Amino acid sequence: MEKTKLTVRLPKRLLEGAKRYAAQHNTTLTRLVSEYFRQLSAEGDPLAEASMVRLLSGILSPDASIDDYRTYLEEKYGPKT
Repeated sequence: MEKTKLTVRLPKRLLEGAKRYAAQHNTTLTRLVSEYFRQLSAEGDPLAEASMVRLLSGILSPDASIDDYRTYLEEKYGPKT
């Protein structure tokens, strides 16, 4: 199999997390990325049968946090008792 290099720019925290994951699972980033790409091409569109997920994907800000969600729930339903 012919191999080639790929340059990808990622947020530093994401890359650090991926490196930790790879180390914990005794693999490499190259293998993780390769396997991910292989699955993408084998599966086709994973959301093809999930129209509601497709409809909702991307509407939540990527900056939203669990605390934001908790605040929303408290505003909607009142404090947790």
